[in-house]
Amino acid sequence: MAFVLLSVGSNIDRESNIRSGIHALRMAFGELKCSPVYESEAVGFDGANFLNLVVALNTAQSVAELSAGLREIENTHGRNRGEPKFSSRTLDIDILTYDNSVGVVDGVELPRREILKNAFVLLPMADLVPEERHPQVNKTYAQLWREFGDESQKLWEIPLSV
Repeated sequence: MAFVLLSVGSNIDRESNIRSGIHALRMAFGELKCSPVYESEAVGFDGANFLNLVVALNTAQSVAELSAGLREIENTHGRNRGEPKFSSRTLDIDILTYDNSVGVVDGVELPRREILKNAFVLLPMADLVPEERHPQVNKTYAQLWREFGDESQKLWEIPLSV
């Protein structure tokens, strides 16, 4: 079984899509551990605020199988694949880590670069798995969050149960 961390985000019908997406993940993978949910401003474009969280799960699926399953969950939530990279999303689910894999695995770059660049990814990781280590920089997510220097990225926890 692989230990996997996923980022989950939405800025269209946010609460409904986040809850429904988490439900779909539970149906596919069973027990999940979820970080608190954070609201943040859109990054890279002008758009509605996002809701984001990080989910931990265990799976016997390969990266390719996992990636295909996550795309299907996004698709059932109305994900429009024709939009620009930086645009509004009904549901966005990304593989952040897959065990300690490093490099491109089945077409997926691991660990995902956004971990070290975006507060809306790193802070939920630090909340959920503070003592887990980033497979490339070998620092804990709690340490990486303490060292995170981009104060322009504003986010705040919201009381949303998933």
